[in-house]
Amino acid sequence: MYVSDLALNDFRSYEELVLALDPGVSTFVGRNGQGKTNLVEAVGYLSTFSSHRVAADTALVRQGASAAVVRVKVQRDGRSSLVELEIVAGKANRARLNRAPVTRTRDVLGVLRSVLFAPEDLELVRGDPGARRKFLDDLMVMRSPRLGGVRQEYEKVLRQRGALLKSAGAVRRRGGQPDLSTLDVWDGHLAAAGAEIVAARTQVVRELRPYVAEAYEQVSDGAGGARTSYRSSLDLAEGEPAPSATEDADVTETRELALLDVPVLRERMVAAMSELRPKEVDRGVSLVGPHRDDLVLSLGSLPARGFASHGESWSFALALRLGSYQMLRAEGGPDGDGGEPVLILDDVFAELDARRRERLAGMVGDAEQVLITAAVPQDVPPALLGTRFTVDSGRVERA
Repeated sequence: MYVSDLALNDFRSYEELVLALDPGVSTFVGRNGQGKTNLVEAVGYLSTFSSHRVAADTALVRQGASAAVVRVKVQRDGRSSLVELEIVAGKANRARLNRAPVTRTRDVLGVLRSVLFAPEDLELVRGDPGARRKFLDDLMVMRSPRLGGVRQEYEKVLRQRGALLKSAGAVRRRGGQPDLSTLDVWDGHLAAAGAEIVAARTQVVRELRPYVAEAYEQVSDGAGGARTSYRSSLDLAEGEPAPSATEDADVTETRELALLDVPVLRERMVAAMSELRPKEVDRGVSLVGPHRDDLVLSLGSLPARGFASHGESWSFALALRLGSYQMLRAEGGPDGDGGEPVLILDDVFAELDARRRERLAGMVGDAEQVLITAAVPQDVPPALLGTRFTVDSGRVERA
């Protein structure tokens, strides 16, 4: 799979841009603030409907415009697909596939798949669980686009249930008796969507684990010891100990297998919400569900967060993305008909030392398409310069 054509209208700093791309390596070189990242952000956005830089889509629309349009032509197994997405500030996005409108924007998910590594990915190791949950969810949706709708449904129910809990808590603090009869309905809806997400995330972690371990060993020049596991708030609600860096592999296997049975998970979640209802009303938040889960990262016998050095953290973040790329590449797309993802390296070489740069170049040089951004050509190993574009004040020219 590769992107042969990219067109932007009112996306970020680009009023209008039409760009032809080749398979292999394409490098976009220019000073900071010239629009390099905006280009690859557009490609990445079409894969997951989320940006690696901002949480709100409104920031993607050029200042003064009411909507942005991203068009990408994808070449895959000799077939060409045109994906168009209109990002409307403050409203629902609209999508077209091969110039025909689709009923739901998520229907175009999976046509283009990409894996993007950027400086912000250091937060995967050092940051809060939210970044790691988003990492898992993006992978989950790329592997099974249907789950994009499940994730949207879960977030909607979570907001509605949270509002009801806050309202009930306010009534109780005023000395009243809140009506909690409708909470049972919301518990069922939240558990139904939540169980699917937890099971899908857990499956992602289990299949991703060996790829991450191998990628870390390669990029760290044999250091090894990178481990990943899934931490469920459901286990904690039921009194089970949280997984740790020293958890035995057999214990991890048993615990994660229990998170793959969706009907059983749904029942466990409903029971846990019922048990925790007094606490939830007092705090006004839902205490059980995938919104409170985490991806546990360990190096040897220590948690990576708080104990990994700067270099180790970069290596782990890079291993998570490279492992994702290798996993998606190996499984060949959600419909099984091939199509390795586009690999995007956004301004990362300046953050890596010379050894990691060369090792990264050796690991991705055979990718079908790699899109790289860099401030200066010297940041990029010679093996990855490929086709070079210069980016200056929003103008993109083939060098």
